[in-house]
Amino acid sequence: MGRSSDAEIRVLVVDDQELYRRAMTAVVEATEGFVVVGEAETGEQSLEEAARLMPDLVLMDVNLPGVNGIEAARRLTSWPGAPAVVLLSTYDADEFDSSDSGAAAYVPKAAFGPDRLLAAWESASSSPG
Repeated sequence: MGRSSDAEIRVLVVDDQELYRRAMTAVVEATEGFVVVGEAETGEQSLEEAARLMPDLVLMDVNLPGVNGIEAARRLTSWPGAPAVVLLSTYDADEFDSSDSGAAAYVPKAAFGPDRLLAAWESASSSPG
């Protein structure tokens, strides 16, 4: 997997609610240099799609059925050449523990826009790993 530098940043959008997937997809597509390569509705599906699509960035809802977003992020970020993971939720960051998830950032869904996407990506791509 690994992170793109010259090409578009490949993004996998993961949320169990279609409305949020569409909203996140619209933000990604409105942000220059980013492209959505796939979507998933569950933590399990996010792992399958990430293995198949090899995205650079995974936008992951925290509250997913089955394997939740925090556990899915933990699994994804343990892979060699892992994608960067940004957690999103309607909850406040202090309402869940994502400290050992390996996620590069947390962004409240209400605040998610092109500026927050770029900031999260810059943070993720400048961190070691």
